Amino acid sequence: MNLALRTLGAALSGAAAAAAFEPYAVAWLLPVGVLGLTLASRGLRGRRALLVGLAYGVTFMGVLVPWLQVIGVDAWIGLTILEAAFYGLLGVALARVGRLRGWPVWAAGTWVAVDALRSAVPWGGFPWGRLALATVDTPLAPLMSWVGPAGTSFAVALLGTGLAWLVLERPVSLRGAAVVGGLVLLVVAPAAWGPATLSSTAEVRVAAVQGNVPGEGMDAFSERRAVLDNHVAATEDLAARVAAGETPRPSFVLWPENSTDIDPYEDATVFDDISSAVDAVGVPTLVGAMVRGPGPVDVENQGIVWEPGTGPSASYSKTHPVPFGEYIPMRAQLAKVFERLDQIPRDMVPGTEPGLLDLGGTTIGDVICFEVAYDDTIRNVAGGGPGGAAEAAGMLVVQTNNATYMGTGQVEQQFAIARLRAIETGRSVVVVATNGVSGVVGADGEVLQRAPTRATAVLEADVAQVEGVTPGIRWGGAVQWLLVAGALLAQVAVTVLARRRRTGPTTPSAEPAPARAG
Repeated sequence: MNLALRTLGAALSGAAAAAAFEPYAVAWLLPVGVLGLTLASRGLRGRRALLVGLAYGVTFMGVLVPWLQVIGVDAWIGLTILEAAFYGLLGVALARVGRLRGWPVWAAGTWVAVDALRSAVPWGGFPWGRLALATVDTPLAPLMSWVGPAGTSFAVALLGTGLAWLVLERPVSLRGAAVVGGLVLLVVAPAAWGPATLSSTAEVRVAAVQGNVPGEGMDAFSERRAVLDNHVAATEDLAARVAAGETPRPSFVLWPENSTDIDPYEDATVFDDISSAVDAVGVPTLVGAMVRGPGPVDVENQGIVWEPGTGPSASYSKTHPVPFGEYIPMRAQLAKVFERLDQIPRDMVPGTEPGLLDLGGTTIGDVICFEVAYDDTIRNVAGGGPGGAAEAAGMLVVQTNNATYMGTGQVEQQFAIARLRAIETGRSVVVVATNGVSGVVGADGEVLQRAPTRATAVLEADVAQVEGVTPGIRWGGAVQWLLVAGALLAQVAVTVLARRRRTGPTTPSAEPAPARAG
C-alpha cells in the first residue's frame, strides 16, 4: 500500500475513533480506529510512520473537540495540532513494535503509554479522548472498576490490534490465534463479572441546584449577578417547599462551579445573598465561587462549604486549572505575540489538597469541571491517594459550568466521563452544572436523574454512601505504570534487535519482514 493510501486510511480511522465518543457514541468504531492506524503504520519507518500518525491525530482531535471553536477557531486548530503530535509519535512507536513477536500486545500497551504521556504534558496534559473514556454503555465499562482507565484502554486497544493481526496473518496460525484470543479474553473477562461493588453505609438526601445562566457561549457570564441570583432564588424556592412540607429537607445542597463569579469575600452583598439562601434552607451548601488568590491578579476556583448561621468554612480549590482557558502559561512571552490572551487577565492558582469536604457529617469528594478527566484528582478522593482508604469520600460531586459549551459535544462528553468515574470508584456521582448537564448517577453508571438543559432545576435524590476502595482505584495507577514500562521496554527491544541485525555476520539489503505474532 502506498503512503498516500496509508495516510488516507489513518485519517479516516481517526475520524471513526472520534465518532465513538459523545455526541455520536458509535462505540464499536473505537477498536476499528485502533485497527486502522495499526494497519496504516505497519512496516513503515521514521517520517512516514510519523506522517501516518499525524493524519490520524488531526482527524481524531479535530472531530472530537470542535466545541473549542466557541472560544475561537484558532484554539480548536492549536489544540488539534498539539495533540496530533502525540499521535505522530504513536504512529512511529506502533511501526517499531510491529517488528516484535507478540506485537499486538506491545502495540496495545503503546496506545496506553502515549495516552498517559499526553495526559501529563504539556502544562498538566489533556486527558480528553483516551480510549477508556468512550466505553460508557459498552460491555467494557465495568473494567474501569477492576483495572482503571489505563487497563480499560489496554483492553480496547488489544481488541483493535488483535483484529489487525487477524487481517495481516495469512495463513492464520492456530497457535498465534489462540494466544491473541486468549489475551483478549483475559482482559475482557472481568467485564462479564460486572463492576466491583462496595459496602453501602447509609443514604443521604441531596439537592443539586441548576440555577441557569442568562447567556450562551462566551457571553454566558456577561450578567454575573443574574447567575448568582438564579441560584439564590432556586434555593429559596426549595426552602419554601421544605417549609410547606412538600418535599423532605435535604442533608445538604449543591451549587455548581461559578454559581457566583463575584468573590463573596470581597462583595458584602454577594456574601449576604448566599448566607440568606443557605439560612433559609437550613443545611450546609457547597457553593462554587471564584475568589481572589494569593497574588494581586490571581484567582482560585473553589467549592466552599457554606454553613447555615455561620457562613463559609472549609473549601476546595481546583487543582487542575485549564491552560489558556483559566490561566496563561508563559504569559510574559506569549502575550506579546497573541493579543487575545488579554481576554484572560487573571491566572487561576491551582489548589494543593484533594477535594475531601464534610457536608453535615457526610464526606464528599469534590472535583471541578474538566478535573473529572484527570485520574489523580479522582483517586485522591476515592481512597487511592496518599492517605489511602481512610480518607475516601462516600460519594463524588462534580461541580461544573458548561454554559460556554451548550449545544456542543463537550457537555455530553463530560457527563459520560462522570458516569465512568462512578463505575471506576464504585460511588454515586452527582453532577451539578450551571445550565446542564446536571444529573444523579448510580455507582454502576446508570443515570438516575437528569435535569433539562438551559433551565432552572433542582434535583432531589437519596444518594447511597459507600466505604472501601475498588481495585480500579487501588491498583489503577500501578496498572498504568506497568503498561507504560512494558511499552518502553518494547521500544528498547526493537532498538537492540536492530543493532544486532546491523552488526551480525550479514546485513540484509532490504527491511526484514515484520515478525509473526505467533
